[in-house]
Amino acid sequence: MPATQHMILSPSLLSSDFSRLGEELAALEAAGLSWVHWDVMDGAFVPNITFGPPVIAACRKKSGLFFDVHLMIENPGRFVPDFAKAGADLICVHAEAERHLERVVSLIRDCGARPAVALNPHTPLCQVEHLLPQLSMVLLMSVNPGFGGQSFIPFCLDKVRRLKAMVAECGSAALIQVDGGVTLDNTRELVLAGADVLVSGSAFFGHPPYAERLAAFQMAAGRQPAEIQPQTGDSSR
Repeated sequence: MPATQHMILSPSLLSSDFSRLGEELAALEAAGLSWVHWDVMDGAFVPNITFGPPVIAACRKKSGLFFDVHLMIENPGRFVPDFAKAGADLICVHAEAERHLERVVSLIRDCGARPAVALNPHTPLCQVEHLLPQLSMVLLMSVNPGFGGQSFIPFCLDKVRRLKAMVAECGSAALIQVDGGVTLDNTRELVLAGADVLVSGSAFFGHPPYAERLAAFQMAAGRQPAEIQPQTGDSSR
């Protein structure tokens, strides 16, 4: 089975230079990236605090990238309208953090963003089974969320394969995103397992220039140098 030719890389700003967010976003866009991953943390659902809607709104004015916004917060439905208004193109909420998940998925779409659901490593896939037709993406965490620089949890690879089969079986168009410990070394096996979107933080931002690092990830996913073009992603809602 050949690796996909359409792997999307979504660099996690958690590993970027926070003092230069606008410049970092411009550099990503200039390097050919089309997505960027915002790890929003509240210090409650995960033991860290990062960005809020005002930061995203300020950066939205300066960037044409697809804003892939991952809410690692308790009761995320409370803040969906705020993040949508701030300019999130896709809003991902954790199944573990929301009691009324279908309601929040519908709210995300009603607010004009694409809905996605994230699952922690231990959370079974059945949590999203009946929502797959409504989702634009499912995010599989391959580390325990909260901090960058962690190592990939091996059993998550099989979880990607099983989710890919579930998506195909129900005819869903949902993308599969993997976040946590993604490196050049495991990119190919993740893509072969069925991952469509890979989130990489320290393994991306720690190795500039960004255009060369993007090309390295594309080649790791199975693309030949002559095939590599700037990645594309529909940023429309």
